[in-house]
Amino acid sequence: MLAKNAIEVNHLTKRYNGTVAVDNIAFQVKEGEIFGFLGPNGAGKTTTLRLLTGLTRPTSGSATVGGHDILTESVKVREHIGVVPEVSNIYDEMTAWDNLIFASQLYDVPKDQRETRAKELLELFGLYERRTSRVGTFSRGMKRRVTIATALIHKPSILFLDEPTTGLDVQSSRTIRNLIKELNKSNVTVFLTTHYIEEADQLCQRVAIINRGRIVTVSSPEKLKASAEKHQIIEVSFNQGEDLERRLANLDYVNRVTHVGDKFRLHVENTSKTISLLVDFARKNELEIVSINTLKPSLEDAFVEMTGIAPEAMATEKEQNKKGGNLS
Repeated sequence: MLAKNAIEVNHLTKRYNGTVAVDNIAFQVKEGEIFGFLGPNGAGKTTTLRLLTGLTRPTSGSATVGGHDILTESVKVREHIGVVPEVSNIYDEMTAWDNLIFASQLYDVPKDQRETRAKELLELFGLYERRTSRVGTFSRGMKRRVTIATALIHKPSILFLDEPTTGLDVQSSRTIRNLIKELNKSNVTVFLTTHYIEEADQLCQRVAIINRGRIVTVSSPEKLKASAEKHQIIEVSFNQGEDLERRLANLDYVNRVTHVGDKFRLHVENTSKTISLLVDFARKNELEIVSINTLKPSLEDAFVEMTGIAPEAMATEKEQNKKGGNLS
């Protein structure tokens, strides 16, 4: 049996003072899937999320969320969704427990269910032992967990997450990702905006790539990787050497070179011929090849091919956005 659509978007457009933030986009999100909305800062990710959650009205087009129209049935939409904004909206001066009880009141959770639900979520998120601590004393990762818990207090069927791991350390990010997977196992549909390509690859059954307000593609991460397989990749490291990235880029059959840690990743037209050239290159320059491997294209490779935007630029733009307060 085919899954129903939890979200349907048709020709949705949003203009701000003549600037097109979202341009005639269309896609569907199936019930029970983790759907990634991937793109650089300013691409239209957050604007789309705001449109779907009723925080702003579209200039034109339509959408349904949980089977309800975002314009004519906005109250019904809000009953079915939980929203986790990029900036936490919990109260630092209140305890974790009080934040959840307050959220349960806002969402009209029946009074006899509030404490039970708060306890369940705090245990699920590993915060029950800290339930009486003020949230202002929590780490950023813990605050993020409380924020997600408050969005789930009324048992929404659809959860919107806007950049849930931005600014978190590696351990906190891993914890959040594991929680998202657990929520999805309980059939919660997750709409995830992110500029972290690896995060989308780890979590999402399908992703939409948006750039300059337009949808570039909607597909599964594996299909997107397969579409990029016409580009062959060689990863090589040397024992030493200066200005190697530029010099490797000048080799025949090499289209692009990126520096990844202590290795160089070469996007090439012919693997076997390029490997022979690399051996000659090392010999002539008195270099030792420490390792050399051929790789399958990653989701990052597919993203770069479709948008022309380097992932490093996305991270840099995101930091600028946090400082400048721009809308993405």
